[in-house]
Amino acid sequence: NTTFMQDGGFVYIPGATRLREPVHLLYITANGGNPMMTNHRNLIVVGDNCEANIIEHYVSLDESVYFSNVVTELVVGENSSVGHYMIECESRKAFNVSTLRVQQGRSSNIRSHSVLLGGALVRNNVHPVLAGEGCDSLINGLFMPTGRQHMDNYIVVEHASPHCDSRQCYNGVLDGRSRGVFHGRIIVHKDAQKTDAKQTNRNLLLSDHAQIDTKPQLEIYADDVKCTHGATIGQMDENSVFYLRSRGIKDETARDILLGAFTSGTLESMQLEGIRDYCEGLVAEWFTRRKQSEAA
Repeated sequence: NTTFMQDGGFVYIPGATRLREPVHLLYITANGGNPMMTNHRNLIVVGDNCEANIIEHYVSLDESVYFSNVVTELVVGENSSVGHYMIECESRKAFNVSTLRVQQGRSSNIRSHSVLLGGALVRNNVHPVLAGEGCDSLINGLFMPTGRQHMDNYIVVEHASPHCDSRQCYNGVLDGRSRGVFHGRIIVHKDAQKTDAKQTNRNLLLSDHAQIDTKPQLEIYADDVKCTHGATIGQMDENSVFYLRSRGIKDETARDILLGAFTSGTLESMQLEGIRDYCEGLVAEWFTRRKQSEAA
């Protein structure tokens, strides 16, 4: 990205500012049928004692082939709270690599939410550094590849100071012949005592041909910490389906209820109601397209 950087944005939010509306970075790509590559670099600096929300939204105007490579650097000041929302809705022929790097000041709070639905090959990199004492970081994600889509999530949560908390939860729903990857790392430096870090990856395979590779990791150099990690991979629970059917619910509806419950956990943690409703609509459209493809 640094070598081929073409464009980007700079956002500065001065101290003691509370933004009523989110900062919306909208990436719209249309190449008219000619393969192309775009490289954007963004720098967002949030002062001390601020509240703000950042949205990065990727869309396509046609079904063309292109590669987009975006890096966003987010600096969060002391006692500030920032929400970051990444929504991937590009065409099934697009290739996307997005990177979010966060530097957190003392007693700051960051909430990162990623929703991956589009693209042929998507790489989602998230790397918060809890640099100040007393930081809190929430890293959530939902990825739903289908067909032959490939979605790769690489999450590194770096604890560099004491008394910091992090929560990381990524859910994957895979259909068709899609491929998913979750590689999560929690790094606790030697001075980051009293760290409390949790990492969870849950995956639901809706097809016998879908594949998921999951690799949760802990890298701990301190001795007074509380860290947990785990991953699950499975298919629809037929016992739960049977239970709902025994209550008079049709098989298709029962499966929709269970699938909706699996995805809603990630979306419900979004504090921006408008974005939450929008993402719920995108997931509902994904369900509808899946039913139509099964009926065809």
